[in-house]
Amino acid sequence: MNGALLWTSDVAAAATSGTITVPWEATGVSIDSRRIAPGDLFVALAGPNFDGHAFVADALAGGAAAALVSRRPDGLADDAPLLIVDDVMTGFEALGETARARSQARIAAITGSVGKTGTKEALARALSADGSTHASVGNLNNQWGVPLSLSRMPEGSRFAVFELGMNHAGEIGPLSRQVRPHVAIITTVAPVHLEFFDSVEQIADAKAEIFVGLEPGGAAILNRDNEHYARLRASAEAAGVARVLTFGEHEEADARLSKLVAHPACNCITADIAGTPVVYKVGAPGRHWALNSLAVLLASEVLGADLGKAMLALADMSAPAGRGSRHLVNAEFGSFVLIDESYNASPIAMRAAFDVLNAAETRRRGRRIAVLGDMLELGSTAEELHRDLAGDIAHHDIDLVLTCGPMMAELSAALPPNCRGAHTPDAKALLPLVVEAVQADDVVLVKGSLGMAMAPIVTALRELDRATAASG
Repeated sequence: MNGALLWTSDVAAAATSGTITVPWEATGVSIDSRRIAPGDLFVALAGPNFDGHAFVADALAGGAAAALVSRRPDGLADDAPLLIVDDVMTGFEALGETARARSQARIAAITGSVGKTGTKEALARALSADGSTHASVGNLNNQWGVPLSLSRMPEGSRFAVFELGMNHAGEIGPLSRQVRPHVAIITTVAPVHLEFFDSVEQIADAKAEIFVGLEPGGAAILNRDNEHYARLRASAEAAGVARVLTFGEHEEADARLSKLVAHPACNCITADIAGTPVVYKVGAPGRHWALNSLAVLLASEVLGADLGKAMLALADMSAPAGRGSRHLVNAEFGSFVLIDESYNASPIAMRAAFDVLNAAETRRRGRRIAVLGDMLELGSTAEELHRDLAGDIAHHDIDLVLTCGPMMAELSAALPPNCRGAHTPDAKALLPLVVEAVQADDVVLVKGSLGMAMAPIVTALRELDRATAASG
């Protein structure tokens, strides 16, 4: 068993009103039997296509300390370590709520149409510079991810940061009530998930559900430049939020960007954070990183962290995998730069990615190449929103665009002929064409919605690296 003690069987049983079969101690919590670490409590959740009870034996064999179940699975030894509850999901949420109740951490919750995960990672890095900080891993931001992240929170954490996501109304409110943050950040509101909403205003209202769980005396941090700012502020005030703070370029923003010097691999920023003039660096390129860093520093200040340490921490910040991470690939034909934006896509995120690609330095005759997959969940406006990207590409210095998916066919047809590359029905068919197209000194951006499975294209390009090929 590795790591600090997280749960004892007695505490977990009291939290969930469950029954233990034998005493046990857990140093972690997992909902995936394939990724069990020794000492984990395995939570046997049931989904539409699986039942975690079928994997309890595998989890225990893999080193799980115990399993949270609603019944004893067949074939287990009599002394198998179990925590038996009436309903696994209810018990799981209770476990997370107990972790939150016993914690003295100062907590931030983050939502928004784009930028949630990157802002979460940046804030966790900033707070970690001044004390032990717990943060949700990856994008564990839904009805399973939030209780999982809460239940993993060490009791002695000084700070904690949680990401809250949604694609339907009514999802964020219950998550916020579980997290009970001291600070609630909304990065921005944009036309994302329009398939499930009649308007962007409805998306703003769904994001504003984050305010319902805010602790008394807590603060909301809003994007002052966003066109839905007034609506979000009204929602915060209606929810009884004590403090509404803002970030952006607006002259009235509490965290205000004064000057941005954008470099191909970083941002140098002059700003005012709640009355304190500051100059700092963010080690990830793109205007969106610069603006969201204002929210990070403002939240750090509100949560009681040292502002100077937070700024220094951001200098080493890099974009997470799938959300802008950069890789220098030393292929047999020469080196090229890969920008991995394969995790997700929306119109606002696409435009931000184009800005990053446009700013990237190329050597000699290197080209800027965009490899794009469909933006999903855009509803009846999908074709128009894809076509509209052609203007943004024409405005930037992008030499070649390769596309896949039925909606990206609209963009491909609208592109100027000089930059229009191959189009295929899906990412699998596009992959070999991308590999064939890349040359020495190119900069290659790969971006698309998660459902388009663009990540294998990233993997194939990275596997062109001579070191990777040699180790394989």
